[in-house]
Amino acid sequence: MPIIEFLVISACVYYFLRMLIRMFLPMIFQKLMNKAQQQGQQQYREPRRAESKIKVDYAPKTKSAIPDSEGDFIDYEEIK
Repeated sequence: MPIIEFLVISACVYYFLRMLIRMFLPMIFQKLMNKAQQQGQQQYREPRRAESKIKVDYAPKTKSAIPDSEGDFIDYEEIK
């Protein structure tokens, strides 16, 4: 008889916990998603730093041997 009582009590506890999980788990996930979404929006709203700007201090002044009007030269061999 104690085995039957144990099984009945275990089944009741199992179904009770299952019911609680079905009720509260979606609420917990919704709160976590809302919190993550708010944190993402806060990061997006922050102004961008000046570090991301590109500054060029030096540009070479030499010209190439081939003028720009010539275009690119491609070596090729004619195959018969």
